[in-house]
Amino acid sequence: MLRACRGEPVDRPPVWLMRQAGRYLPEYRAVREGVSFLDMCRDVERAVTVSLQPIDFVGAEAVILFQDIFTPIPALGVDVDFAPGPVIADPIRTRAQVDALRSPDPRESVPFVFEIIRELRRQLASRDIPLLGFAGAPFTLAAYLVEGQGSRSFSTLKKMLHQQPDLLRALLAHLADLTVDYLNAQIEAGAQVVQLFDTWAGLLSPAEYREWVLPGHQEIAARVDRAGAPLILYVNDGAHVVDEMVEAGTDVVSLDWRCDLAGVAKRHGHRVSLQGNLDPCGLHASREQIFERVRELREAGRPARGHVMNLGHGCLPDTPVDGVRAFTDAVRALDPA
Repeated sequence: MLRACRGEPVDRPPVWLMRQAGRYLPEYRAVREGVSFLDMCRDVERAVTVSLQPIDFVGAEAVILFQDIFTPIPALGVDVDFAPGPVIADPIRTRAQVDALRSPDPRESVPFVFEIIRELRRQLASRDIPLLGFAGAPFTLAAYLVEGQGSRSFSTLKKMLHQQPDLLRALLAHLADLTVDYLNAQIEAGAQVVQLFDTWAGLLSPAEYREWVLPGHQEIAARVDRAGAPLILYVNDGAHVVDEMVEAGTDVVSLDWRCDLAGVAKRHGHRVSLQGNLDPCGLHASREQIFERVRELREAGRPARGHVMNLGHGCLPDTPVDGVRAFTDAVRALDPA
C-alpha cells in the first residue's frame, strides 16, 4: 500500500474499500447495536474492533480509522447532531459566526481519535497491514456548516459563494487550518496514510473548483507531513475536475466510478498514483464478473506509477459481503506485475 501510494514498484495493486467497516457487515451491526453513532466514534474499544473487522471478514489489505469527517467539528463551538448525517443547530451564515469559531488542538479536543490510532497500530504491528487516517476537506465541511444538513444542491452554500465570497473564504481558511492540524496529529499518532474526503466539491464547475477548492487542497498537500504518510485526495462525482485534482499535489488521486481510469492513468499516471474505481453497486455482480472487472481495472491502471484497488465510493448498506470478498480475492489473484 505504501509503495503503491508513493509510486514505487509493486507486484500487484493493494486493495481496501472505502466504508469497508460499516452497515453491510453483520459483525459491525452487532458491535453497533444499542449505541449511538457519536458514542461509537468515542468508544475506543468498539472503534478499534470495527476498524479491524474488514481484515478478518472480507480480506482488506489496509485498515481505515473508524470515525466521521465531522468528528473534530464540535470542538469549534458548533452544535452537531447526526440524523443520520450531520445536522447543524445554528448554520453558519454570518462573519460573526466565523470569527467566533474556536481553533482547538485536536490532540486535546478529540483525544480518543489518537488513542484509537495508537491501539490500532499496536494490534496491526504483527500483521504488516497499514493504517489509514482521514479528514473531511474544507469545502465539504463548509457545505454542511452553511447549509445546516445534507442537500442535493447545497444551494445555500452556493448562494454564499456568489453573494458573500469573503465570508466563505474566511470559513474555508479556518477549516483548512483545522484539517491540516487534524491530519498531522493523526500521522503523529501513527497513521501511515491519510485520505482527504471532498464529498461535495463535485458540485462545482471546473472553473469554480479551481477558485474555491483547488487552493485549499494545495495548501493542505503542502502543510501535511507527507514524509510521514502519503496523502490521498478523493472527490465524489469529480470526473469533470480530475485534471484539477491532480494539480493539488497529493501523492494519490482517488477516482470515483464515473471516471475513465485508463484515460486518467495515461494522462496523469506519471505524476500521481491512482486509487479506484469500481462502482460500489458492481459488488452485486457474480464472483466471476467481479474477477473479470478487477482484471480490467488492473489493465486500465497499468500506465500509472501506482494503483490502489478500491471502489469509486464507499460500500453501501446493502453491499453483499460475498461481493466484497470476491473483490479482495480477485485482487490477490492477479498475476504478479
